[in-house]
Amino acid sequence: MPEFWAIARADGRPTLARGVKRVLPMLATAHAGCLIGIDAHPVQVEVQVGTGLPGFDIVGLPERGVRESRVRVKSALQAFGFKLPPRQLVLNLAPGDLRKTGAGYDLAIAVAVQAACETVDSSALVGTLLLGELSLSGALRPVRGVLSQLRGARERGMWRAVVPVANAAEASLATGIEVYVAECLSEVVRFLNGVDGLPRAMARTAVEGSPSTTDMSDVRGQAGARRALEIAAAGAHNLLLLGPPGGGKTMLARRLVTLLPEPTPEEAMEIATVASAAGIYAGATRAAVRRPFRAPHHTASAAALIGGGDPIQPGEVTLAHGGVLFLDELPEFRRDVVETLRTTMESGEVSIARARCRVSMPADPLVVAAMNPCPCGFAGDTERICACTPEQVARYRARVSGPLLDRFDMHVEVPRVRAKDLREAQIGEGSAAIRARVIEARRHVLPRQVDLPTLHRVTDASSLQLLDRAVEKLGLSARGYVKALRVAHTIARLEGLDVVGTAHVAEAVQYRRLDRRESA
Repeated sequence: MPEFWAIARADGRPTLARGVKRVLPMLATAHAGCLIGIDAHPVQVEVQVGTGLPGFDIVGLPERGVRESRVRVKSALQAFGFKLPPRQLVLNLAPGDLRKTGAGYDLAIAVAVQAACETVDSSALVGTLLLGELSLSGALRPVRGVLSQLRGARERGMWRAVVPVANAAEASLATGIEVYVAECLSEVVRFLNGVDGLPRAMARTAVEGSPSTTDMSDVRGQAGARRALEIAAAGAHNLLLLGPPGGGKTMLARRLVTLLPEPTPEEAMEIATVASAAGIYAGATRAAVRRPFRAPHHTASAAALIGGGDPIQPGEVTLAHGGVLFLDELPEFRRDVVETLRTTMESGEVSIARARCRVSMPADPLVVAAMNPCPCGFAGDTERICACTPEQVARYRARVSGPLLDRFDMHVEVPRVRAKDLREAQIGEGSAAIRARVIEARRHVLPRQVDLPTLHRVTDASSLQLLDRAVEKLGLSARGYVKALRVAHTIARLEGLDVVGTAHVAEAVQYRRLDRRESA
């Protein structure tokens, strides 16, 4: 009895032809990827046409969203005019020990099925990455982490990729691989069969965001805090702002990112990759990528701050990589949550271990935290009376542990600004002028991981003696000693000096004055 088989016409669309029974290819393979954290892992989509009862089975540790892809794929294929053969289809997602999540495998599955049924040229799938979710009508929907997937495919030696047109902007940032965009499944099939071409991934400038309007010239008064922000930006020093409510701590923190230099091409690519993995638009070109500013709410969980979940996704500390992470009302964060930052503030990366995998993600933002001096916020204020008891103040400050406090390079008091100063204070320097000094200083500032002997060599003897006395008086830890030296070196570089003097050490020590108070 003759059978019906789907074959490709000249225009690339499938059709049904009656004829004698012939043997279909037993196996076809397409290439996709699995995103874990911000890293892309290769996934081979293997489809075998068997001789058993008609069915469509998916194996290879798929989670529910992946198992449901067969429903979307069947509907998309029918909308395209392709009829599945009355055979058993077995789909394997290799490697089998890697859990597959998300809907980004739909396009690769649909194309592999057609390749197994000879309506797509199997040789066209070699070295081609296929990413995209399918709608029931066959349209391609965007997926998360396209830039990570493209970078991973390039490293594995793949030479081209097809992604949804909605992912064109971030896909255009990828280098070393040809990236094409499509709107529907039929366009991809015709492209793979050599019938029609596909457009290359191009940036859509219409979706570019407006430039930031925040500027340091908006800050009135607060000369000491402005100086501290410049030092922090020049040396990448973590900063703790302490002061009453309404003093401008949040305003200062939001303007710190405007003092940082523009990211290098490598940094821009890393920032864009992290944003892509989180489903955030970073910019249409590497030049358009800006340093991020993240300000999580104090009710955030440890997984939201550090990263986690199932599948593992980047947290706020990774999303702020290369920019500023602002923790407003630091004592209001759950202690077990904020303590997770202690490791990342030193190492610059976060490692998350699970039963099946271990994920490392970059996490090197400039951490800025703000807190009040007491629960009411007016302890030490010269014009407002504090209503808190000493015990309440002690309990409030004890919410921030000594080890976490010690990891902030600079502790800066932000006093309340009088209304008269808000009206009459002169407009200060804008961000552009300060950023120019920061960029010049960063060319000569020693890296964060510099060893102690190197710091000693660029510090004169009298300055070291002054620092020794400050350590004894303030009870600085070894970490505090090194951080004070680093801050002093940054101050010297802002003045264009190669050697750290006593004035630089004295100013740096002033930014450690809270150590003794907090440890008391």
